[in-house]
Amino acid sequence: MDLAKYRTLFLEEATEHLAEIGQALLVLEKDARAGEALDTVFRLMHSMKGMGASLGYDAVSLLAHRLEDRLGEWRGHGGVDDPGGVALLFRGLESLERMVAHVRETADAPPADLALLAELGIPEPAKKAQRLP
Repeated sequence: MDLAKYRTLFLEEATEHLAEIGQALLVLEKDARAGEALDTVFRLMHSMKGMGASLGYDAVSLLAHRLEDRLGEWRGHGGVDDPGGVALLFRGLESLERMVAHVRETADAPPADLALLAELGIPEPAKKAQRLP
């Protein structure tokens, strides 16, 4: 399997997804109950989770999964009902952007954002498992 080919595809798609997430977050920043924007971010996080997992970028997959879980909760409540929720999503976006940049620059799997994962409630043993050399 030619991983370089799949890495290139990952980088292209992830860059597009992250840009679209950024646009949707700007909408949510103005209206935390913007259902279409919330659905868009949820869908794209789901895609990021799968793309990361398929290439062994566990940090991307785990962060996207945890953000997707939080988005699912908010969708069930009809919008982002946590005062710091949109800011948390922006931090998630920035972290995912750093991870994608790491892949682009090094061709290696990116390290996990342990501080953000802790904020999202990842238990300590899972965080230790995510530490990459």
